[in-house]
Amino acid sequence: METVRIEYIGDLRTNATHVKSGDKFLTDAPTDNMGKGEAFSPTDLLATSLGTCSITTIAIAGRTHGYSVDGTEVKVTKIMASDPRRVSEVIVEMDFPVNDYSGKVREIIRQTAKFCPVSRSLHPDLKQTFIFNF
Repeated sequence: METVRIEYIGDLRTNATHVKSGDKFLTDAPTDNMGKGEAFSPTDLLATSLGTCSITTIAIAGRTHGYSVDGTEVKVTKIMASDPRRVSEVIVEMDFPVNDYSGKVREIIRQTAKFCPVSRSLHPDLKQTFIFNF
């Protein structure tokens, strides 16, 4: 069974539906590529996937190792390149809440982020920059 069903609704927009939950979201082409930029672009979703996957995987590791990252804020910056047009870098900056993370926990967090499933699925030419603010 499919995971997502996508309908092209015209004007460079799609409506994506998560089949299992029924959740929906709209995508729009970015303003620098003939779109209106009124919703996530497909490349925004790629960058967002890296940010959400890395913090989710860090939280999963926290369950195993006895730490919490509740309240962490993640900022994602997508950098585009041309010729060919592509995402050249994704910067994921994590601002952790005030917590007394040990050196061991900080290292677990750093390593876990870099090896989340999305990170491992992206092309090696895509630069992934992680910034951890503890």
